[in-house]
Amino acid sequence: MIKFEHIDFLYLLGILPILGIALLFFNRWKKEKLKLLSTENLHTNLYKNKSETRLKLKNISLFLGVFFLIVGLSNPQIGTNLEEVKREGIEIVLAIDVSNSMLCEDIKPNRILRAKQAVSNLIDNLEGDRIGIVIFAGEAYTQLPITSDYSAAKMFLKNINTSSIKKQGTNLSSAINQSLKSFNFENEFNKSIIIITDGEDHEEGALISAEKAMEKGVFIHTLSIGDENGGPIPLGRNKGFRKDREGNTIVTKPNFRFLSELSNKGNGININANNSEIGLKKLFKEISKIEKKEISDMVFTNYTDRFQMFLFLSLFFFLLEIFILGKRNNPLKNWNSR
Repeated sequence: MIKFEHIDFLYLLGILPILGIALLFFNRWKKEKLKLLSTENLHTNLYKNKSETRLKLKNISLFLGVFFLIVGLSNPQIGTNLEEVKREGIEIVLAIDVSNSMLCEDIKPNRILRAKQAVSNLIDNLEGDRIGIVIFAGEAYTQLPITSDYSAAKMFLKNINTSSIKKQGTNLSSAINQSLKSFNFENEFNKSIIIITDGEDHEEGALISAEKAMEKGVFIHTLSIGDENGGPIPLGRNKGFRKDREGNTIVTKPNFRFLSELSNKGNGININANNSEIGLKKLFKEISKIEKKEISDMVFTNYTDRFQMFLFLSLFFFLLEIFILGKRNNPLKNWNSR
């Protein structure tokens, strides 16, 4: 089992395509400038001993050096022992609304980012519970199956945005049904669904799905996101706001009343998560009321650092880039001919 101690460093891998493009354009720019600053004969003499293959190898070495440096900084760790760990907890599915209305900035920075902050804080305070993540808009998908790996949950959480699902809308019924599919009802663990949304349900059947969950013994809590006065939905930076067919700006308002009714159907409560700290304390109190069962998991332990190997490879390729000459001629041969 491999995990990364500093997983945030892996986001730096995004600079590699930029580096590749930059090297390509730099080499072209250098050639064009030399043509402008030299005569045709001089340019021919300068480049007759140049090796395009070696120049490519230098660029590849630099590219690989940066790649292994980034991986090394993230410190890959390998678990060497698989052990059974027992703890008490419940199973929780976090259903996160990723519809366009979650881009509304009636709470800062916007609803979707505030929702992710609340979920991140929730994960940080869990102990022993198993969690899964479902995302939904016009339809719902399981983003992360139920697991005890909180670091994996936070990694998946970072990648969630309103572009995660193409079909727009807010189908709470689909979110509940997909969350129910995530549970294994053959075990005895108590289960809960926590829905993080502004509550603008554009489909029917959510209350029926909540009753279905209640019959299966699943608690439903809702974290409502948004200000009661609502706000417009941004189209993007300096692109204005979404409008209806008549050209009027659409104002999205959270539906607190409906979310309260929905959570009541599921033997839970609705909590306004705008002040995430207060809202989460109340949610933790409700979760603690659910009887915890002993959960047994097979987990890897005794993780060993492996950053040394990647840093060594990085140093090797950086040195290789330095010592590879861009010329066809062999410098040792030139020295012996003197």
